[in-house]
Amino acid sequence: MDPFVAVAFAATGAWLVNGQQQRRRIALLSQHLAPLQIEQLMQTLTQGYLRAMGEPDGARRQQILDLLAPQEAQLSQQFERLVASFARVPDQEARVSRLAVGLPFATQLLPGQTFDMRQLLALHARGIARAVRNEDGLAPRDRAYAMTAELLLMQHSCHWFCKSRAVASARMVARHQTPHAQLLASVSPGTRVAYRQLTGVH
Repeated sequence: MDPFVAVAFAATGAWLVNGQQQRRRIALLSQHLAPLQIEQLMQTLTQGYLRAMGEPDGARRQQILDLLAPQEAQLSQQFERLVASFARVPDQEARVSRLAVGLPFATQLLPGQTFDMRQLLALHARGIARAVRNEDGLAPRDRAYAMTAELLLMQHSCHWFCKSRAVASARMVARHQTPHAQLLASVSPGTRVAYRQLTGVH
């Protein structure tokens, strides 16, 4: 067989297998998200934060943020439920490759280059809860900015689990005009340190 044809067949096979594995991860995460309203709450909150951060009048800004408080509490509770549900996923299915790009069987062939999505979701749950309680004592606008970063970093993690780190980062830039590094710099120090330790991203 022509070497070029052999390489083309191998590349196509790898692409198909990788796509199949990604679809399984998407289905797995969707299964745990389906009973919850996390995505709807995130959309409501991120849009509300944008309005609040763009509001020059302090009283009006605080009024918008006060109206979002019930949704914040609900999101934090919903995310705790997601963590508890996903904790039942078997270890092998919860592994995420630290490699930037998605490769077939990467988590099986390179187990030392993986981390546990169950731990990452729990990390995000703690970060969201801290931001809701405003444990860092931030001013209202700064708190809204930090909470937005916590939510978007969590969304990045979900895309990373389903696809790859490179795809997740590209989606953040395309959808929110926010690089991954900026998200990481904008979350609470507790989230940032724990995230770096778990994922290996610096």
